[in-house]
Amino acid sequence: MTIQLPGTDRGETERLRERIAQVLERARGRTAGLTDCLDEAELVAQHSRIMSPLVWDLAHIGNQEELWLVRDVGGREAVRSDIDELYDAFKHARANRPSLPLLNPGQAREYVGQVRGKVWDVLERNPLRGEALVDNGFAFGMIAQHEQQHDETMLATHQLRQGEAVLSAPAAPTVATPPRGEVVIAAGEFTMGTDTDPWALDNERPAHPVHVPGFAIDIAPITNEQYLEFMADGGYDRPELWSEAGWAHRVEAGLVSPQFWERDGGGRWWRRVFGVMQSLRPHQPVLHVCYFEAEAYAAWAGKRLPTEAEWEKAARFDPATGRSRRYPWGDADPTPETANLGQRHLEPADAGAYPAGVSPHGVHQLIGDVWEWTSSGFTPYPGFRPFPYAEYSDVFFGGDYRVLRGGSFGADEVAVRGTFRNWDHPIRRQIFSGFRLARDLTPEDA
Repeated sequence: MTIQLPGTDRGETERLRERIAQVLERARGRTAGLTDCLDEAELVAQHSRIMSPLVWDLAHIGNQEELWLVRDVGGREAVRSDIDELYDAFKHARANRPSLPLLNPGQAREYVGQVRGKVWDVLERNPLRGEALVDNGFAFGMIAQHEQQHDETMLATHQLRQGEAVLSAPAAPTVATPPRGEVVIAAGEFTMGTDTDPWALDNERPAHPVHVPGFAIDIAPITNEQYLEFMADGGYDRPELWSEAGWAHRVEAGLVSPQFWERDGGGRWWRRVFGVMQSLRPHQPVLHVCYFEAEAYAAWAGKRLPTEAEWEKAARFDPATGRSRRYPWGDADPTPETANLGQRHLEPADAGAYPAGVSPHGVHQLIGDVWEWTSSGFTPYPGFRPFPYAEYSDVFFGGDYRVLRGGSFGADEVAVRGTFRNWDHPIRRQIFSGFRLARDLTPEDA
């Protein structure tokens, strides 16, 4: 794998070292915030069978950091080689993890602290150039992304837990009138994926040309207000709107609304948000819907979900220059003005709340707020090569997975790019998922 180096001068390397330290510290601060707020009983409890106990996530974060940065990159002696199998995500299903002889919260905190102490020494001594694993700090960036991904998973566990609220954040921005409508994106080729983003993961590579037929895409994600219209029109009771697999799941799971929605005796809808019941905000993107629900809504609206290539072209392609950007707004890193990321808020912002983050085509909120379901399965790009291990992507290709794009309010900027690919089973709703719609063009669009 070719990784672009930032430069070879000492000053550039030191700036990279500082950036790595910042992203590692930011991830660890978030991990601490999600675990220090709970007592030992809550940390070792399994709040849902589809999620790990939070204490498992905590020690797993440290174990992956030890394996890759302390032992592999640093060549140092193991801190705790006796726990490697316990925290191997492929050895034990989530449902079985509470029965394992896991480190208790105190031991887990001590362990991740010991590992991080050794990592600082490895970072200080590593040249951050040379072999692909360390070029431009790739392994450090990979571990920062891994921790932030688990932080988002732990945030989802917080949403599933019962009990008093322990998390707080300022309310997300509102708008008086959300944007509606769609834009047409002309047929043509664009560059999908990347060869130049130094911390991009293997499934984002290699960059390759893709011809996308012309299509129309919504300028904003579907909102609660719009989703209520689907529900009011009997959307959950009309099998003709659902795929065969989707309807079977709707019936078996008893789906009648997005997860965490509750209706009071007066017919008013509320949403449970990390232990607090909140009145449904009409202009927020709908959240906690599975792929099958998104697919049924699309059929009701006479549209469809975008393909992964359509989503990425809408997010990255600049028709004025003919090139693909890192983000909808350009190549600069996200800011609080361009995207709702990093658990800055504990909810999506209203549709249209980030006009500084629109794409060249005028599409809003393609980064942050909610992960967006696409119609595409999770498959490798042409020329894909596993790096640095097959278990990150290769073992997940195929099956029933559907790709999600764009990140959520719970995703950190280090793990969100215009090329970043997330994937999950179509029945999953605990993730911070929403969607927007697309459609094929008709003669009237000419």
